[in-house]
Amino acid sequence: MKYFDKATSYLIADSSYDPLRGIRTAPESLEKALSGYILSASGWRNIFAASKDEEDAGECISDEDAVITALIAKVFFDSLEKKQPRILLALDARPTGRALGWITLRILTSLGAETEYLFISAAPETMAYSHQGFDAFCYISASHNPVGHNGFKFGCDGGVYERSVSDRLAEKLRQAVRDSAQIASVLSLCASADQAKLEKVLEAVPEDKEKALTCYRDFVLRTAGVDSSFRASCGIVGELNGSARCLSIDERFLSELGCRTDFINNKAGCIVHAIVPEGENLIPCAAELEKAHSRDSSFILGYCPDNDGDRGNFAYINDEGKAEILQAQEVFAFVVAAELADLDKKQAKNLAVAVNCPTSERIDAIAACFNAKVFRAEVGEANVVSLAAKLRQEGCTVHVLGEGSNGGNITDPAKVRDPLNSIMTVLKLISDRELYAYAVEKLTGKKCDEEPSIAGLIRALPVYTTTGAFSSLAKMHVKHTDWAALKTEYERLFVTQWEGMHLESEGITGWTEKQTEGIREVTGSGAQYRSPQAKGGLKMVLLDADGNHAAYMWLRPSGTESVLRVLVDVKGRKEALHDRLLSWQRSLIEQADRALD
Repeated sequence: MKYFDKATSYLIADSSYDPLRGIRTAPESLEKALSGYILSASGWRNIFAASKDEEDAGECISDEDAVITALIAKVFFDSLEKKQPRILLALDARPTGRALGWITLRILTSLGAETEYLFISAAPETMAYSHQGFDAFCYISASHNPVGHNGFKFGCDGGVYERSVSDRLAEKLRQAVRDSAQIASVLSLCASADQAKLEKVLEAVPEDKEKALTCYRDFVLRTAGVDSSFRASCGIVGELNGSARCLSIDERFLSELGCRTDFINNKAGCIVHAIVPEGENLIPCAAELEKAHSRDSSFILGYCPDNDGDRGNFAYINDEGKAEILQAQEVFAFVVAAELADLDKKQAKNLAVAVNCPTSERIDAIAACFNAKVFRAEVGEANVVSLAAKLRQEGCTVHVLGEGSNGGNITDPAKVRDPLNSIMTVLKLISDRELYAYAVEKLTGKKCDEEPSIAGLIRALPVYTTTGAFSSLAKMHVKHTDWAALKTEYERLFVTQWEGMHLESEGITGWTEKQTEGIREVTGSGAQYRSPQAKGGLKMVLLDADGNHAAYMWLRPSGTESVLRVLVDVKGRKEALHDRLLSWQRSLIEQADRALD
């Protein structure tokens, strides 16, 4: 079976096509265009749709974005400091990706790179394949952002560059858009691309794609700690929403493991609903799972990925035989519990979990059941991966890590989230009665004699009430982006209003503040605990009379969108308290924003 046959209609077959022919842009217009980009360690993102409507599903990009894309490709190539680097290039299934990929390929080819082009490829697939002798990879994607967005991720050996490298590249790009000579250079490079080399790269796409898929399949099995003899007998629904996973290993791989499968919306590029796999966007998956379960009771799990296929959230069949949607924090908690149970049962030492700062403290409660410690980094996959690497150097066993607030998990040796890794954790757990019983007994303190089930482990997990990362109330637009000043005013207002909140009736008698930047978390209030840019996370932890954590309120400027993200996490099923704290959190931010006028 050739997966790539489904996608050949998307390819630009004419290698002589020059997307920059006739374009004339001045540095001033490029600087203005670049000011709308977000250049962060999580990726460089922009609304690339020519209309600048983030929901525009058109393929066209503006002249300015076309030239900036060429400059991005050149800055990336130059950073490798090698005459003929071997580069892996791939993209997700967004409509503007084809233009961005083609421009990038022409520039890299003209500069002398030996480039393999996978065209549409899931991010975990691309990054698994990047271990195969490549000097670096360039992945074109905006992950969970709306369809009109797109962007770039750079990295090597299976993971994106750490922040210091990404920041250096971003500064080089800012310099390039102000340099008329560099602009003229990329226009010339695009026009002079070697057509024979381009034809060779395009002809090799199906073969290179098959190599990547084979490599990825082996990597998923190795990451799961099983071999190709592993079998699981359950039914899985995949609602792929036109994502890059449509052209990956999913359906064939799961079938090879013995799973029954039901895949829908699995034509790459045919995006049928909003991309982020949260809340209402999981309803089609849940509905299909319930239908499949009514036909065949073995169907118990469904998943939906984002467009690049690294994030995937889930629905499952509950005790009543109905499909229920899992929140992102619950997906991560499930995987952490299962993986820690496996490691603890095998008597692994110095267990630790690396997470981002807004990960629910249910992870801390789970970790305590398995003698594991939790360490926090700032939001951003690169930060969590870097923290895990540091902890391993210090002697910790860090097998599972991730951004609980966004769902999915990273399982060592992977350096990126992958819904197939999460699925493999589920399959291992429900296929091993001893492991399942061990996990439930450790989590609940009660003997477990029941048959393994997804619903059973979910019942055993600690209960917390947490804001959904993509709830309409989880992000705020503010006028002032002097984050240092905004946070300072927020801290002042919090202290001023604390006593008036009268939280004693909820068992909350005190508070402390934690701040995260990069891989560092510190306890303390004030500017001395953050960088001058103050782009990290700020968390007000609310304490009970014994000093235990009862809840927290968190905020951070987004690294991928022009918003401030907020979240509240409360121990227990306490929706009223959660809503009250979230309302206060938003009010504090609004007041701080107005105070800076």
